[in-house]
Amino acid sequence: MDFVKGFTALLLATLVLGTAGCDNSGADAGITNRVKHAFSKEPALKASAVSVSTDQKVVHLKGTVKSRDERAMLIAVARKVEGVKGVTTDLVVQGQPKTAKTAVKPQQKARVEAQKKPAPQRRVAQREPDFYGR
Repeated sequence: MDFVKGFTALLLATLVLGTAGCDNSGADAGITNRVKHAFSKEPALKASAVSVSTDQKVVHLKGTVKSRDERAMLIAVARKVEGVKGVTTDLVVQGQPKTAKTAVKPQQKARVEAQKKPAPQRRVAQREPDFYGR
């Protein structure tokens, strides 16, 4: 009987320690598959050509989308998937530059150069004549 108890304790300890060092790549692969499946269930997202990867339960979306609405929908659907801790994106909206320092954002006005003002003219103070007319 002592042998069975000892063997059971050793087996249990081995299983616990063996799984403690495992990476969660299996969990990440499962999350990736669930996110792709969630995208395929959404009619508006079926035509999306977006790559999905997962690292430590954080989903990364990369690709080109047609509109900001499609980008927002992809992010929202990915966040709702069970097991997802966060979503990062490299999604580019078609027709918009990736990064342009000179591009004007829609909410900004174009930069207007200030016109140079002419130098102020020097004014000479004129005195009023005093009581004696000087």
